[in-house]
Amino acid sequence: MAWNEPGKPSQDPWGSGDKPPKGSGQGPDVDELVEKLKQSLGNKNPFGSVGMGVVALVIIVVWLLSGIYIVDPAERGAVQRFGAYVGETGPGPHWHIPWPVEKVTIINVDRIRHAEIGYRSSAGQNAVVVPSEALMLTEDENIVDIKIAIQYKISSARHYLFNVADPDVTLRLAVESALRSVVGKNKMDFVLTQGRDEVVSKVKRLAQEILDNYESGLLITSVNLQDAQPPEQVQAAFADVVKAREDRERLINEAQAYANDIIPKARGLAARELAEAEAYRQRVVEQALGETSRFVNILTAYRKAPEVTRERMYKDAVTNVLTKTSKVFMTDSEGKLVYLPLDRLQQGAAGAPEPVVQAPKVLAPARNTSSTLNQRGTTSSGEKGSRLRELLRSRELR
Repeated sequence: MAWNEPGKPSQDPWGSGDKPPKGSGQGPDVDELVEKLKQSLGNKNPFGSVGMGVVALVIIVVWLLSGIYIVDPAERGAVQRFGAYVGETGPGPHWHIPWPVEKVTIINVDRIRHAEIGYRSSAGQNAVVVPSEALMLTEDENIVDIKIAIQYKISSARHYLFNVADPDVTLRLAVESALRSVVGKNKMDFVLTQGRDEVVSKVKRLAQEILDNYESGLLITSVNLQDAQPPEQVQAAFADVVKAREDRERLINEAQAYANDIIPKARGLAARELAEAEAYRQRVVEQALGETSRFVNILTAYRKAPEVTRERMYKDAVTNVLTKTSKVFMTDSEGKLVYLPLDRLQQGAAGAPEPVVQAPKVLAPARNTSSTLNQRGTTSSGEKGSRLRELLRSRELR
């Protein structure tokens, strides 16, 4: 009879008559295997007491080494012990008691963060307007559409992490509140035109005061007014107003340029007139002083020698008169008075290419002039004066 005859499993020559056949769906007894393992471990420890100590020491060393961390130059580490803040660490390697005793939160305090009020922008896409934030009411009850961008950074890691639940949202709300406050205290024209810089500076200062009161640990570095315009429904009318305002500014600038050009000229002309008047005044004053001094000198000389002074004054007067005329009178040997019209000769020479010389005119002897000159070779000073007077009188008659 064969050893593997069906129906007789006890006849298995390998002693596995109790093993269930392969493919029968029954596995080895797990409980039995576990019991055997316990018995073997209980009877003999493979590691021994020394081995267990080494394993415990390795575990402790690994646990302690897990507390080493490195903080970058732009970062700060906030250390918490059982959830409570205990200190802040700067750049460099540090160690803390590992979890679950202490925990370190590392945060970048130099990175510039961004926030947007009135719109949301994304890379490669157009900005999306947020009307609930952008539309604001001015002092004159007009509505303006304002978009503003804020840049900020963390000034205190402790305040940023533990004083405010959501610092970034708090900053956005604080800036929006400050912006509405500033816009509400100014008129629409001021906000949209010349008041942009003032609005930005006031918003930055007011928002920073709010954040400091909250001790949020945030510092606003810059506030940029991206856009400020009236609502879309009235932009056409507002554009006409802006154009009219620009025309007014242009005309004012042109008038100012003309004033800047004409006023210096007028001032220069006025200064020249004043200088000429001052020079004329000084000249007249000096001339008057000179005439006064000369008159005083003549008066003094006249008081000393009246006749001599009188004759000298007469000769000076005649000399001054005759030096200013171009007419020449002379007498010939017969006592006739000859008149030479030198002024007419000079005019003819200037007006015609060839001068025309006219014959001198012979005038009738003056009354008692030639006879007096023939009769006397020498006369007194009084007779000479009378002759000169007669000569001048006859000249005036001619």
